[in-house]
Amino acid sequence: MVLRNPEFLALLLLIPILVYWYIKRNRQRAATIRYSNLGIVKSAQRMSRNTKLRHIPFLLRMLTLVFLIVCFARPQSSHDEQEITTEGVDIVVALDISSSMLAEDFRPNNRLEAAKIVAQDFIRGRTNDRIGMIVFAAKSFTQCPLTLDYGILLTFIEEIESGMIEDGTAVGMAIANATNRLRDSKAKSKIVILLTDGQNNRGQLDPITAAKVAEAFDIRIYTIGVGKRGNAMYPVDDPIFGRRYVSMPVEIDEATLQEIAEITNGSYYRATDKESLESIFTEIDALEKTKIEITHNVRYGELFPFYLFLALGFIVVEVVLSNTRLRKIP
Repeated sequence: MVLRNPEFLALLLLIPILVYWYIKRNRQRAATIRYSNLGIVKSAQRMSRNTKLRHIPFLLRMLTLVFLIVCFARPQSSHDEQEITTEGVDIVVALDISSSMLAEDFRPNNRLEAAKIVAQDFIRGRTNDRIGMIVFAAKSFTQCPLTLDYGILLTFIEEIESGMIEDGTAVGMAIANATNRLRDSKAKSKIVILLTDGQNNRGQLDPITAAKVAEAFDIRIYTIGVGKRGNAMYPVDDPIFGRRYVSMPVEIDEATLQEIAEITNGSYYRATDKESLESIFTEIDALEKTKIEITHNVRYGELFPFYLFLALGFIVVEVVLSNTRLRKIP
């Protein structure tokens, strides 16, 4: 409830003044009646019921005045309506799951686990966007199509493991798969976030050609090279000695990843640890914000008739009682 003319509530200050005046007047009032026989007075009750109720008319007048003042303040009910218009972003995350992603230079996780954690955090921070997941190694397949059900998407990401696909790195096929998912999208922005730690060495389509196809469908690609500079420790499962770690050079085709980003008006990033990967996703999140327009419509309804009827009811009761049960004899 809101008040259209709240300044009238200042009139409520009259109430304590009137109450004070009423009490003072009753204390000062005195009357003398001469009786020829005091026995009649002594036999009368000390205080009749009507005497106890003699203040009710004044109370009813004060309540009437209170509700009339509230009427002058014009109480109104408000109903707020919102019209939300969104221009969503369609996002496909393409994640390299080749065996090299098991390198443990993103401690305490390997590259793949770190990428999964950061991607999940990125998804939790989005609203009103359709997001899908593609994984690739020697081949590429859709782990989850574009969806607004982030819960099921997060579950699918949790199930991603290296070894699901034959080993290798088919960057071109990953871009082609993502483009196929986005080409019919009506979203204002269509983007691909591609994470890889290697060089394209498999697939029937080279990455540059795939990037040009994506650009034709107005798809922007953000490429991320994942891996520290220099050498990294890779796990090797030996059938005799078990798992051991070997130091191997990190070979990321940064030139190709940069060219892919340039062709599609995207950006290339290099993540050398989990913290830098998180900052990259934060930057992409800021660049690709969903546009949300909210229009407020407020409708008001008058409530003063309710308080007016209350005031009229109290004054009617006061008049009836003052002229019947609580009538005073001058």
